[in-house]
Amino acid sequence: MYTGESQHRSQYGPDRVAPSPARPAARSPRGRRRFAAWLAVLLLIPGTVPAVARAMDVDGPTPVPQLLAFLPWFLAPGWLALLAAVVARRFLLVAWSLALLGTTAWFLQPYGSGQTVPSREPSAQIRVLTANLRFGEAMDAFLEALRSHRPHLVSVQECDSGCARTLRSREVRRTYPHQVITGNEPAEGSAVLSVYPLAAGARVPGELSMPSAVADVEGIDVRFQVAHPMPPMPDSMDSWRRELGALRAMASGRGETPTIMAGDFNASQDHAAFRAIVDTGMRDSARLLGRSRTPTWPVPYSPPLGAQIDHVLVSEGLTPVDAQFFELSGSDHQALLVDVRLY
Repeated sequence: MYTGESQHRSQYGPDRVAPSPARPAARSPRGRRRFAAWLAVLLLIPGTVPAVARAMDVDGPTPVPQLLAFLPWFLAPGWLALLAAVVARRFLLVAWSLALLGTTAWFLQPYGSGQTVPSREPSAQIRVLTANLRFGEAMDAFLEALRSHRPHLVSVQECDSGCARTLRSREVRRTYPHQVITGNEPAEGSAVLSVYPLAAGARVPGELSMPSAVADVEGIDVRFQVAHPMPPMPDSMDSWRRELGALRAMASGRGETPTIMAGDFNASQDHAAFRAIVDTGMRDSARLLGRSRTPTWPVPYSPPLGAQIDHVLVSEGLTPVDAQFFELSGSDHQALLVDVRLY
């Protein structure tokens, strides 16, 4: 009987084995290198855009300001891009990767001048707290922070109507009898709380409330400014730039009065608009105390991830000596507590 099996055997002989079915060819070395090269380019572009803007001292259009807030974290894809460039054996990509890593690492250095702590006794030591309450949702945690840390001057942002009522209550006014509370909407509301006598100052213009006051600290006038410009969202970029510019104008025109600016600046040291405020002579307390890269937003991802957009800036005559960052349950920002000596 003639069968397919016998035909198969007769074709190759009794001792011959039929060839195995063909397997797909493995990716060639050239194909792997091409893939690695494209991967390196894709990893390099997102980090190169903010690095170039930082080097040019500009914030640029959306999405550059948003990327600048997270500039330090572009080191991770930069290292991966360098590895891919080496695998791809592309000299230009290796050079691009090294240039991006070196530029980003350079800009990780703290921005602004340092300080020398005077040897003489200070006139007073002021404890400053800034806290964003996320539409008042962190009110309970904020009250506990007031009780436990006992700050002297407090900058409050995103204080809704319920928050304002609580601040005006007899219990809070017993400790903080001097207050300036402005704004009606949850995001707009801001406040200054003080154990020192206050004289209300001119508000810095903005869509969110930014009140100002002058505190009488042991007979010395100290200007205290709440900072809360609009965030750099695609539809509010003009407001963000304009309001940071208004804060810069206030800082530039402060004269000889010791000045503290505290709040949610919605900007990090990698934003040119924030550096313009520092360039007036205002100094970032966290930077002076070696904490310039401690993220404050967005909780719960900070730390370790996030950006430092909450700051306490001080002028000449004021020396920060301690800084603490801590979470407020209900807020997407960490609070910042700074001890400042007044000379």
